[in-house]
Amino acid sequence: MTPVPIGEAMTIPIAVMAKAVQEWIAPFALGLITSIVCITGILSLVIKLFKPQSLLKFFIIKHLFDVSWLWLSVRLLGMVFIVLTYTKQGPEMIISGNTGALVLNDLLPVLFSVFILAGLLLPLLLNFGLLELVGTLLTKVMRPLFGVPGRSAVNCVASWLGDGSVGILMTARQYEDKHYTQREAAIIGTTFSAVSITFCLVVIGQVKLEHLFAPFYLTVCLAGLAAALIVPRLPPLRFKKDLYVDGTEPDKDAESVPEGKTLVAHSLDVALAKARTAPGVGGTLKEGLHNAFDMVFAVLPVVMAVGTFALIIAEYTPIFEYMGKPFVPFLELLQVPEAEAAAQTIMVGFADMFIPSILAAGSIESDVTRFIIAAMSVTQLIYMSEVGALLLGSKIPVNIVELFLIFILRTLVTLPVIVLMAHWLV
Repeated sequence: MTPVPIGEAMTIPIAVMAKAVQEWIAPFALGLITSIVCITGILSLVIKLFKPQSLLKFFIIKHLFDVSWLWLSVRLLGMVFIVLTYTKQGPEMIISGNTGALVLNDLLPVLFSVFILAGLLLPLLLNFGLLELVGTLLTKVMRPLFGVPGRSAVNCVASWLGDGSVGILMTARQYEDKHYTQREAAIIGTTFSAVSITFCLVVIGQVKLEHLFAPFYLTVCLAGLAAALIVPRLPPLRFKKDLYVDGTEPDKDAESVPEGKTLVAHSLDVALAKARTAPGVGGTLKEGLHNAFDMVFAVLPVVMAVGTFALIIAEYTPIFEYMGKPFVPFLELLQVPEAEAAAQTIMVGFADMFIPSILAAGSIESDVTRFIIAAMSVTQLIYMSEVGALLLGSKIPVNIVELFLIFILRTLVTLPVIVLMAHWLV
């Protein structure tokens, strides 16, 4: 996770390695991913219908494929979508370049590469004391400001410098390991899995405002900070329970510094205590493989199903356009040029983060408005083609209705900040 310069940009080694893996698997990636989604769907169906004990005796198989009827339906839908898209034999609305083909060709190979590496390397980040060290040092900052443990700062940095999906996967894993309560995991997953710097460059480039990247990223950071301060204090995040994944209550004194110790000394003691209990090479490798299988088989079908379905709604129905109409008076009040055209892009961000910038580049003349739409699409954060699907596919306790409400709240909180900055900077 250490920042390193690559060319003129800063990134982290895992992002560089993921890109290398992506290039290596490029010739056979689509066939491999299609096979994985199909295996997940078929095995889940077989286990649900027939419950073969010869398979269920293996923990990994039971863990991966013994799911509820709802998740079975989602996996089967993902299997149908990916087979139709891969063979190019389905209805245009499913297989077009703006729906199924976008998810299969552009999104899933990137996620697959990130999942493999993040899964294998996550134990190095989680088991050897780094999170305990950072978490204890930063608790006095993160807890009063955002209502979350200090260790969540690492999740944010991993997303900010690498990829938002890495932050969500870290959060989901730590939630299952009882480092976060239900409320904390929901806040971190929907607030701190920030968009990477590199993707911000792609978004601002799409609306042809690359020369404004510095003020754009400053705006994104300020708007994101405002959302992180306000949204967790509102429903639905406010009403999440402060219980661990198994229903037990957290130890209220766990974050306090013992008498006679400095914060730094206590942080080191906590980190070293964690490092002493870390598994050896074999245990770390086994845990990494388990993580990688979990991410690849459990999440890829969900992303294919939910992402494609959301993009179909965005592309072939006027639903998001109608939902954006109530924002027209709000945008006019904020003196946003071309308010009606801008309002049509606001709700589309729930389907996919990139679509608002594509629409803005093609239909909006004002630099100020294009700047606002680009910044807003990044700070809305909850989009169903990736982040939303990852959250739904994890054990983090949020459902699609709650994700939509959080998306609306983030939009309402960040929009005034972005508009103010745009009028000042552009």
